[in-house]
Amino acid sequence: MTGLGLNGSGDKEGDDWSRAHLKLLGPLRRRRTDRQPPLRRGVFLLPSAFTLGNLFCGYACVVYAARGEAANFETAALFVGLAYIFDMLDGRIARMTGTATEFGVQFDSLADVVSFGVAPAILVFGWGLAPLGRMGWVAGFIYVTAAAVRLARFNIQHVTDKRYFVGMPSPAAAGVLASTVYAFPDGIHFYGQAVPVLAVVLIPAFLMVSTIRFRSFKTIDLKQRRSPTVLILLALILGAIVTHPRQVLVTLAYVYLLSAFGEMAVTRLRRRGPAEAATVPATPDAEPPVQRGTSDSQP
Repeated sequence: MTGLGLNGSGDKEGDDWSRAHLKLLGPLRRRRTDRQPPLRRGVFLLPSAFTLGNLFCGYACVVYAARGEAANFETAALFVGLAYIFDMLDGRIARMTGTATEFGVQFDSLADVVSFGVAPAILVFGWGLAPLGRMGWVAGFIYVTAAAVRLARFNIQHVTDKRYFVGMPSPAAAGVLASTVYAFPDGIHFYGQAVPVLAVVLIPAFLMVSTIRFRSFKTIDLKQRRSPTVLILLALILGAIVTHPRQVLVTLAYVYLLSAFGEMAVTRLRRRGPAEAATVPATPDAEPPVQRGTSDSQP
């Protein structure tokens, strides 16, 4: 019996026919090259808990700043300081425990916009910009915009030198505003007194979006052995903060702001020294010989 169904030749020819048509249709088949990796569910609780604490402090700052009065301004400024501590710990803990994720990076940036952008702006507006009217809230909005731009730029930057930040970090800028309010919690109620507050808000705002380099402390190795003198220095700083918190905190905030300009000046002086030494012509050891036979030569 030589039927196609018995000797199997028909099945073989059918398979060959199907493969040939699949090859012809191959270029027409749409290939999915834009598939995203599957979304992982769940987050690492330890670093995310510190980021959540950062976000809560920013929200609490807004709540207390909206109430007005000196005591509430003082409490709101302290919440910005606590947010700074939470923000400093969440990233370091994530790196130390190996739990750094893209979700954590984005969550931290959103929390920073609230704690170091919106919250300080509302705090300073209620404390000293309100007498300026529209000019005051526009200045606060400029600060919020600068903080958001600074954080967005930081997320897409490829850092080559981890010793420095490009632009003033948003927590440090918020520290300038919060420490100023904490040092003078009574507030400002007159137009003439409120005009200098514009500089307190706008200078850190423009420094955040600038390209001026600010020193970063992320490269400090806590596992490295240090001299016991470092402990004495830390004890002195802690003692000064405990005894005179308002003066010390506002001084530290403004010293960090000015440190970038000081370091920039020192760097330029160091570069100018070798450059000037290279451009100074060498003095000849002996005078060149006098050419004779010219019209000006003496017999």
